[in-house]
Amino acid sequence: MRARGRIDDIEVLRGVAVLMVLLFHVRLSLIPWEVPWWDHITKHYFNFWPGVDLFFAISGFVIARSLLPMLRAGRAVGQASRVLLAFWVRRVWRILPSAWLWLLLMLLQAAFFNRDRIIDTFHVNFESTIAGVLSVANFRMAAAMTAHFGYGISTHYWSLSLEEQFYVLLPAVALLSGKHLVPVLLAILLALMAMPQSSALTFFRAHALILGVLLAVAAERPGFAAFEPVVLGRLRGARWAAFVLPMLCITAVAPLAQRITSHPTDVAAVLAVLPVFLACFDKDYIPLRGVARRALRWTGSRSYALYLIHLPAFYATREIWLRLQPGTKFGPGWGPIFLATAGGLLVLLAELNFRVVERPLRQHGARVASRIWPRLGDARPA
Repeated sequence: MRARGRIDDIEVLRGVAVLMVLLFHVRLSLIPWEVPWWDHITKHYFNFWPGVDLFFAISGFVIARSLLPMLRAGRAVGQASRVLLAFWVRRVWRILPSAWLWLLLMLLQAAFFNRDRIIDTFHVNFESTIAGVLSVANFRMAAAMTAHFGYGISTHYWSLSLEEQFYVLLPAVALLSGKHLVPVLLAILLALMAMPQSSALTFFRAHALILGVLLAVAAERPGFAAFEPVVLGRLRGARWAAFVLPMLCITAVAPLAQRITSHPTDVAAVLAVLPVFLACFDKDYIPLRGVARRALRWTGSRSYALYLIHLPAFYATREIWLRLQPGTKFGPGWGPIFLATAGGLLVLLAELNFRVVERPLRQHGARVASRIWPRLGDARPA
């Protein structure tokens, strides 16, 4: 790989991952009427829920690639605690301000822009907001699935909570295991894969996160270069096949793997790490070019904001048209209008959040982290 820094192909993959999540949630949260052709496709051929596993694989790789070398350097001079503090400070400023802002806005949406209670009651949303603030939304989501009670608008915060727990646990495991990090992670991965699958355990699926970490560790080894698929650099068709086939397999996991295995999330995690493997060489092995690449790079750079905002934007769209067209029975003819409204809201709010909240506070967090441990503060994550 090239010097440690932002990898353009990783940004493109982030764009792909967030688009998969949006496609999955469009049908669940934006379009309330029957769409037989879409339901048939997602039931029997392609579904997009593994987009979150692609996010996890990217996160595991990016965080481990940045953190683990710095942790080793800090431990060598007896400063591991400073590295951890700098890392957590940086993550807090990167993640929590936007997350908490949109939790507050969603709670206000539930209170004042929820005439027909399409996002459940204020009480349910208040409890979910507290779970999101405390980074235990995945525990509450699992409880909701098990006990069959409402969750509210912030259902997507389960994955943010899981990642935030990962940011705490990964450094602890790395410090405690020392040189044995890889076998320890493999043991944890195998234990997770051996567990009986259930709807509740879906919200604790750290498989792709661990695989992303293992990929980052492997990428540091001198012999890793031997695994570079150099043939892809010479054959554009091969690059397309190497990128498209895993992505098709990822989207086919839900309908196919659920019929042939009781562990579809394990399959999704393994498939999700394959495009990250291609991207990690930073050799433009992701074959998209021109407008498509620029669009996905923009989408990837705003992926966090898009992820946070998409559900409130979807439900706000429904509320807007319920108020503008009271008594209307919405159906397929309204699809383009709903999509255009939600898309406009999402792009506008995501760009605003990125420019006004996310980027300034992320830069501030990097400056604070650099005062605690300069080498981590200067490191630029992929």
